[in-house]
Amino acid sequence: MKQLVLGLGNEILTDDGIGLRLVSDLENLYSDADLDFRTSALGGLELLDIISDYDEVILVDALKTGLQPPGTVQSFVPEEFQDTLHLSNLHDISFLTALELGKRTGVMIPCSIRIIGVEIIEDRVFSAEFSPCIAGMYNQILEKVSHLVQCFLGLKIPGYQPA
Repeated sequence: MKQLVLGLGNEILTDDGIGLRLVSDLENLYSDADLDFRTSALGGLELLDIISDYDEVILVDALKTGLQPPGTVQSFVPEEFQDTLHLSNLHDISFLTALELGKRTGVMIPCSIRIIGVEIIEDRVFSAEFSPCIAGMYNQILEKVSHLVQCFLGLKIPGYQPA
């Protein structure tokens, strides 16, 4: 079974890069696991090229709704979809539309797609640093995301137990 953990974001737009950093840190935690880790600043149709041919995919992205406190980690499947910053794009079709188009045109779509969204504060200021609030919570966010990845993919890290 081919599994992918894909971080989405833009590393120079403050908190928007959280998906990229989380997946980089997850790759280090799960270095012995038989799964792939990738990052991308793409969205919409471009994601089909990345996720096709995988059986299971977890997407990790920033979420800015203003409905949850910053740092809140949420998970959902495409059927429960709430727009994250990169899975919906004003200049492209939405991820859900891309999935439907892929199915109709014979693109291999993963059997299982999970989305992990992290509520952020700032995504319009150029900076390679997270906002102070998100930076201060980063370790707790990483633990929550790691726990979800473990649950979704059935992974274990010897000697590591997330809170």
